[in-house]
Amino acid sequence: MKPRGLPPLVLTAGEPAGIGPDLCVRLAQRPPAGIALVILANRALIEERARQLGLPCTLPDYAPGTAAPVSLLSLPLAKRAEAGRLEPANAAYVLACLRRAVEGCLAGEFAGLVTGPVHKGIINEAGLPFTGHTEFLAELTHTPRVVMMLTGAGMRVALVTTHLPVRAIADAITPEALRETLRILQRALQQDFGIARPHILVAGLNPHAGEGGHLGREEIEVIGPVLAELRAQGMHLTGPLPADTLFQRKYLADCDAVLAMYHDQGLPVLKHASFGEGINVTLGLPIVRTSVDHGTALDLAGTGRIDDGSLRAAIELAWQMAHQRMRRAA
Repeated sequence: MKPRGLPPLVLTAGEPAGIGPDLCVRLAQRPPAGIALVILANRALIEERARQLGLPCTLPDYAPGTAAPVSLLSLPLAKRAEAGRLEPANAAYVLACLRRAVEGCLAGEFAGLVTGPVHKGIINEAGLPFTGHTEFLAELTHTPRVVMMLTGAGMRVALVTTHLPVRAIADAITPEALRETLRILQRALQQDFGIARPHILVAGLNPHAGEGGHLGREEIEVIGPVLAELRAQGMHLTGPLPADTLFQRKYLADCDAVLAMYHDQGLPVLKHASFGEGINVTLGLPIVRTSVDHGTALDLAGTGRIDDGSLRAAIELAWQMAHQRMRRAA
């Protein structure tokens, strides 16, 4: 049952040429149990994709206070969207959906945001600078620092840096960045996941966590001192640990999250274990935000050969996080 007073979640369908609309059609066939959901997408797009998939789709228009399990809030497309064919003219629509969803979350109209996959390349090709959902949502909510975390297969993996070229990573791992990331991660685990004193494993940056300074000094000069400082303030931190060995059961069984230094250090392990069921979570925002762990899959759009497991998991987690925040605020 949906907790009393909890408004619906909002789902943005993402790139109109990708599988986001297909996922929305799937949700209309089997709505998530006990969770009210508003899909933010173009109505003609959703109905055309449903016809292409050979599935019925009669979503009612969204109106605040309505009790429909799944309803639709429609925004206009610049051009008709064709499954599998990117159209730069529709990039502004993708961002407009995100803006409307965030406005609703900030106003209390929606309990949280679940995002379908977007295509960064076509948005940039349209002349709209866009690094990713995480950075765009931080900008919309005026949040100076957010943390990207993926969950799946019983693991939570957060990142100090996200979408940076490899040559820029070491310079971005400053004491301030690491300190703030750990504090955001700690607070989110407490606030959104109900863990009173989280235990966080922290990876080193270099192979073998620097090998005592022989393979890099970031562990000695940046990571180690920050961990010592935060431990003295009461945080339960282990590390810096070599990234190639910390993902062992003996370590993971006793931790609540892993903090990796960069995108491809931690996420390949998690995605290998949970792809198709993983969830992307943005920590540090004033709103709840979860997402699927996959991309637009243009080659699968309109074919029916998709798996909606990650989306359903993201919806369930967003509801749980929103519920947790509501209980803490009560």
